[in-house]
Amino acid sequence: MIANTITKKKECVAMILAGGQGSRLYMLTSKIAKPAVPFGGKYRIIDYTISNCVNSGIDAVGVLTQYQPLLLNEYIGNGQPWDLDRLEGGITILPPYQKNFGYDWYTGTANAVYQNFHYVERFDPDYVTVLGGDHIYKMDYSKMLGYHKAKRADCTIAVIDVPIEEASRFGIMNIDGEGAIYEFEEKPKTPKSNKASMGIYIFNWDKLRRFLIEDNCDPESSKDFGKNIIPKMLEAGERMFAYSFKGYWRDVGTIESLWQANMDLLDEDVFDEMRDWKIYSRTTGKPPHYIGPTGSMKNSIVSEGCEIYGTVSHSVIFPGVKIQKGAYVKDSIIMANSAIGENTQIGYSIIDEGAEIGENSKIGGERSGSAGVTVIAKDVKVGDGATVDRGAMIDADVPA
Repeated sequence: MIANTITKKKECVAMILAGGQGSRLYMLTSKIAKPAVPFGGKYRIIDYTISNCVNSGIDAVGVLTQYQPLLLNEYIGNGQPWDLDRLEGGITILPPYQKNFGYDWYTGTANAVYQNFHYVERFDPDYVTVLGGDHIYKMDYSKMLGYHKAKRADCTIAVIDVPIEEASRFGIMNIDGEGAIYEFEEKPKTPKSNKASMGIYIFNWDKLRRFLIEDNCDPESSKDFGKNIIPKMLEAGERMFAYSFKGYWRDVGTIESLWQANMDLLDEDVFDEMRDWKIYSRTTGKPPHYIGPTGSMKNSIVSEGCEIYGTVSHSVIFPGVKIQKGAYVKDSIIMANSAIGENTQIGYSIIDEGAEIGENSKIGGERSGSAGVTVIAKDVKVGDGATVDRGAMIDADVPA
């Protein structure tokens, strides 16, 4: 494989895996990739990973896209909102592409990086950071890289402590007293530790390059970092260490976890932790929000361009939302440019972008029992006086 001419050497290049469908988010990802899902009142999920790169001093960032990439590609653009519109490095969208011998989709996380050797090698890096684009957290990757160097590691994996009763849901790293990884278990029935992989890796590029090439030649491999690359490196005796992360981190892979992560931002401790690390995003340019004479708001995030004439409690409201007089919104996420009619009640729900909820309607309810989050899909219209039960997922108009 012939590398492109080196443009400018970078110590570390980041590769963000952003091609996932996020099928457990159902209609919220029917037309957009999971990393492009709106989050936190003004962001999209991928803003957190890109901002972590910028705040960590990594200015060569490849974003590997595949599923429904249009909105994500459009959103990232030339990287200007993240100060990544650079002549040397910056941010680059890396979709699958036609080659001399056909067109290959990315068949796994490792294969996605393998197919973009040319991008990595043009910077001749010493290290490559592989990141997911669908987690909410703040991390200084430069500190993790410093740890990687100090341990003279070939691979360092960020881990977070999870309750031992939940450890079977994760890839678990078993480590010795020095932090060296001696065993990796993928979703073990009886976990030996609670050190869960966060899907954040730093590799020495020369080592990763060799293992990616070998893995690509293995017809039995699923071409995945967790399932294949990490176990093969361990088996080969490479120096692998766990980097313990202490802080807020959440995988927003389900409707419930997406709802909970948004609600977490309303918790004072989480808010204090997250606000001292700037998260960059593409702004809407809308005017400030307006709370009308009949409007009130308690323990909520309300973004720019909103008009609030009803009551909002413990909710996250995105730009351009209008909530009319007498409406009551609680424990809910209302995404951009949605409209809530007079005297409508919304509880424990996610209302996707551009939805219109008529007057005197009832959506969801209290968070109790086994019923899940109610979801109204993008641009859906719910008629006056309609009722949508708790836990329902609505992707078509509901008549009055």
